[in-house]
Amino acid sequence: MTVELKKSAPAGAIAITVVDRTAFQAIAAKLPEPTRNWLAANGFIGAPDSHALVPDAEGRLGRVFAGVAHARHPFALASLPQALPEGNYTLSDDGISLDAEQAALSWELGAYQFDLYKKRRRAPAILILPPGPLAQRGLALATAITATRDLVNTPAEHMGPEELAMAARMVAEQHGAKFSQVVGAALLKKGFPAIHAVGRASSREPRLIELNWGNPKAPRISIVGKGVCFDTGGLDIKGADGMRQMKKDMGGAANALGLAALVMAFKLPVCLQVLIPAVENSISGNAYRPGDVIKTRKGLQIEIGNTDAEGRVVLSDALAYASESKPELIIDLATLTGAARVALGAHLPALFSKHFDTARDLVDLGMKLDDPLWHMPLWEPYKVNIDSSVGDIVNTGRTALGGAITAALFLEYFVAANQDWLHIDLFAWNDAARPGRPIGGEAQTIRTLLAYLEQRFKA
Repeated sequence: MTVELKKSAPAGAIAITVVDRTAFQAIAAKLPEPTRNWLAANGFIGAPDSHALVPDAEGRLGRVFAGVAHARHPFALASLPQALPEGNYTLSDDGISLDAEQAALSWELGAYQFDLYKKRRRAPAILILPPGPLAQRGLALATAITATRDLVNTPAEHMGPEELAMAARMVAEQHGAKFSQVVGAALLKKGFPAIHAVGRASSREPRLIELNWGNPKAPRISIVGKGVCFDTGGLDIKGADGMRQMKKDMGGAANALGLAALVMAFKLPVCLQVLIPAVENSISGNAYRPGDVIKTRKGLQIEIGNTDAEGRVVLSDALAYASESKPELIIDLATLTGAARVALGAHLPALFSKHFDTARDLVDLGMKLDDPLWHMPLWEPYKVNIDSSVGDIVNTGRTALGGAITAALFLEYFVAANQDWLHIDLFAWNDAARPGRPIGGEAQTIRTLLAYLEQRFKA
């Protein structure tokens, strides 16, 4: 951790004055003239993600000014940990009073670097905060987010279905949850034929990972995450550019584990089920083929229009299984379609919900928390595009138009008609660096979903 919770800061800790543009104007007028001149010479005006190092009378670092957008911004201090000189820092009493949750969260996310294979060039700066529930919550959020990023960033060689199961087992052990999995040929015996069909071509056995936690008498929720640990596209093989980042195709599973860890860490009064169909979509003599018809747990027969639309196939069994226990809510997270990225870009996951009011609440909550998602329709007339002449449903639409919608409609077939369900089609990746969000794996929507669950399932 690069945030330490202590009642008092160690000797020599450097004070950081946090300001926005308006607050800086008020403070600047009261500063000593040499300090004002120094800040002006460095062009510091309190702009977000900017900072200025101010020397003391002996030429050593005396204090820091840091610009933020607002006091509750989740990435308020994210530009500082790897930019400030190594050492201990505290937040001063002058300037803006920063929310302790955001301070802890943003500092930890700003210090994040995936360093499993490449050593850090330097240690990040350390922020000392007073202990308290808000700071502890910020650290818990950061822990779940960075763990999610690590899972997505780990290359497929070291993050196959078995390794993903091991990661899920670790989460279960940390929070006292029950872990189980159905592996390989047992998927056929246990009624998960679609998961088996997609994953059978790999030397790394497919599996359905399951976690259960909480009071069985509490409201039941199921979180389902797409765990395609690498996606070649199958026999409909991807091109080199399309395959390059397919280690991240288990980003839905990583985000599902991150959200589940927070639900358990904050002890929400729910009975939680986590389901992760974990496969590698590979090519071999027994790979599933375009034109095949695949049986599912629900009994529907899926015609395979394209083996590269495998995510919805593995999710079909998991969603059907989740529906069987009649939970109050199912949430699935999946790196499902390029169409969602074309429509909304990298920053905005697509949200599908049967209830418009729920969707609107989630969009508003995501905007408030700077963890956005955007509502898209389950447009029923488009179901005609996934009708099949040889099966019950086909896993690709007749047209590329509305591809994220037809994928969501496909999944809806495997959710009970009266089941409350949220489908989130996310990118799980930063394609450009921003403070606290380096290029690579990302947790998307889990802070928003946690806040929604806390509001809906109050103690």
